[in-house]
Amino acid sequence: MATTTKFEKGAPPHLALFPCAGMGHLMPFLRLATMLASRGCIVTFITVQPTVSAAESDHLSIFFSTHPHIKRLDFQLLPYKKSKFVNDDPFFIQFEAIGNSVHLLPPLLSCLSPSLSAIVADLPVASRVSQLASDLSVSTYILITTSARFFSLMVYLPQLAQDKNTKNDAGGGNGYIELPGLGSMPVSSIPPAMLDDNNFFAVSISTNVSSLFKVKGIFINTFNWFEAEAIEALNSSGVAPHLAPILPVGPLESFEIEQASDLPWLDEQAPESKSGCTFLWVVKSSKVDKDDKEGVEDIVGESFLGRTKKKGIVIKGWVNQEQILAHPAIGGFVSHCGWNSVIEAARLGVPILAWPQNGDQRINAEVVEKVGFGLWVRDWGWMGEKLVDRNHIADSITELMLSQNLRARAKEVKEKARQAREINGSSERLLQGLIDSFKSMEET
Repeated sequence: MATTTKFEKGAPPHLALFPCAGMGHLMPFLRLATMLASRGCIVTFITVQPTVSAAESDHLSIFFSTHPHIKRLDFQLLPYKKSKFVNDDPFFIQFEAIGNSVHLLPPLLSCLSPSLSAIVADLPVASRVSQLASDLSVSTYILITTSARFFSLMVYLPQLAQDKNTKNDAGGGNGYIELPGLGSMPVSSIPPAMLDDNNFFAVSISTNVSSLFKVKGIFINTFNWFEAEAIEALNSSGVAPHLAPILPVGPLESFEIEQASDLPWLDEQAPESKSGCTFLWVVKSSKVDKDDKEGVEDIVGESFLGRTKKKGIVIKGWVNQEQILAHPAIGGFVSHCGWNSVIEAARLGVPILAWPQNGDQRINAEVVEKVGFGLWVRDWGWMGEKLVDRNHIADSITELMLSQNLRARAKEVKEKARQAREINGSSERLLQGLIDSFKSMEET
């Protein structure tokens, strides 16, 4: 039976935020949480327990100690039961475990005070959360943690999955697909798992995308100028009919956090250091840090550390990347092109050398290339399929660091990102307008 939510008259809007697993999902939700709280909303942050990685657990602890005004709601998952889908990725396993536990949330959410105005959920739980929220008479919004361009591909997946040639060429091949309003996209940029009917990734996308006509709106951590074509294609129903309104509210703002940094070493470096450049290299040897038993010297070799000790620093584990990119010593960024990395570099005006590895990263690299604030050497391959010669890497880094055109374009991108976040900027108007609509609901 549905539970009717009654808003307390005059109370601030109260939003619950519900991310899935991984730092790439957690960070944009934390940023949105602080932005909503700083604009007068009450925010409850649902934290899934246990987390997949130690980085998530540690970061959440630090975050809530720094932001005590944001309410923490721990959500204990049911034991995971292996499904029929091909799925050995620990983060996908967590996505499935979260989905299978969502039915336990209503009593926790019903007890919140004041009553919820809306739930902002992650895409991997969109289907289940939208039904839950409907039963509670609460609006659902989705926060997309990838680019608008890759999200366009996700919502177009039902049509795409029917094309056998596309399925056979995914991750390789020389063909192209046509996305309405977006033009050609290389088939080789599509992750093979996305078109595998037995893979959890494909099943999860199809299931959750099909529920998006039920939600009130879809937040994306991007901005109009940066991805105008994809945003227009999504809002015009070109790639998917009956889609909820697209709300580009990025770049999401950074937040203060009490954490030691690697900036003292950077403080000793020259501004926008160029090649033969000094470097800060972040490495890891396993997908999940809890399984990571190797030291830095085991990963890169003691001889490398010895040769480069006067030129650079190698760090193992998760770092505050945005803080590092904001440092004046940083002149370029060799990135796998996870979306958080791309949008942080855009906001901070740092040119990118794109080296995508898997998932959405090739299509995100296309965004970098189209906007023009980075380089992408496409024949380097991905998913470890090719060994790239060190001289080729060195030449590309030198080109990145010495290009005045890239540096000027990156600074222009930074200015456009700043304008989007101004009081009358496109992203700020959208977010504030939404908050105002919540406030008007509370006052009626």
